[in-house]
Amino acid sequence: MKSTKYLELLTRNVKNPILTAADWPYPVHTVFNAGATRLEDGTTLLLCRVEDRRGISHFCAARSTNGVDGWIIDSEPTFSPDPENHPEEMWGIEDPRITFMPETGEYLIAYTAFGKSGPGVAIASTKDFKSFDRFGLVMQADDKDAAIFPCKFNGEYALIHRPTTEMGSNMWISFSPDLRNWGGHVVLLPARRGAWWDANKIGLSPPPIRTDKGWLVVYHGVRRHASGSIYRLGLALFDIDHPEICLSRGKEWIFGPEAPYEKDGDVPNAIFPCGYTVDADNDTVNFYYGAADTVICLATASIVQMLEFLETNGSTDFLGIAGQFAERS
Repeated sequence: MKSTKYLELLTRNVKNPILTAADWPYPVHTVFNAGATRLEDGTTLLLCRVEDRRGISHFCAARSTNGVDGWIIDSEPTFSPDPENHPEEMWGIEDPRITFMPETGEYLIAYTAFGKSGPGVAIASTKDFKSFDRFGLVMQADDKDAAIFPCKFNGEYALIHRPTTEMGSNMWISFSPDLRNWGGHVVLLPARRGAWWDANKIGLSPPPIRTDKGWLVVYHGVRRHASGSIYRLGLALFDIDHPEICLSRGKEWIFGPEAPYEKDGDVPNAIFPCGYTVDADNDTVNFYYGAADTVICLATASIVQMLEFLETNGSTDFLGIAGQFAERS
């Protein structure tokens, strides 16, 4: 007898939402879209997007020994907009994605700087999440949903980002020798067209996950319909040495808004992870996601199961330009 249930790749934590505005030590409107990393001592650190009642966002760090509860939250903003020196941050900073670089022992943060021209991609670095070195705007508006790979390719950094151009809202990859000057731009993954769940607008969710099969990328697709939009998650796999080459792309979405805290809030029907940690078994992934642009939640998944999903559900259709070239050659 055939089952009518879909395979569940991500499992919601029973304590969701794990962080809300009520947990904050100072007045805030909402907390969501947190970058994540695991520190050297095993502590999970979330760099949370915090929106105040003006509508301006800043970042605040929350730390936990188990990554689920017992959060210790900085008593004041950890990383605030600096519009005097960086006018591109005039209307706030949003959606941080953290990448640890083992070679230098520093954390690179790609984030959205929101200014008069619109959202652009900015980068900052830190070693302690107390002091930060801003590199400034590296991708002009309209561009967002950015993260840096945790290694170099032929001596260059690689950045996934999502500019909105005449070609649409597709995911791109770019390369840089110094994190400030970027080139080699190529479409990494195009938004599909028509009735697909990821038609017309897609973007990176958390930073890429290194696996023995390649770079596993979780991305979001936006389905627009008569009563609004739905943000869901999908999977794609990229070559380990040539990350611009897509090897497989899932046909179906794997995770979407179902729980009340995901369906109701400032932006209903939105699932938006910006960070993850991997457990000691090198298989369990803890995804930290914003729900309805209002609270922070946690869902766990297996790397092995996600790769198996791509083996059975993946396709070589709808790849990026480099992936299509690799397929033909």
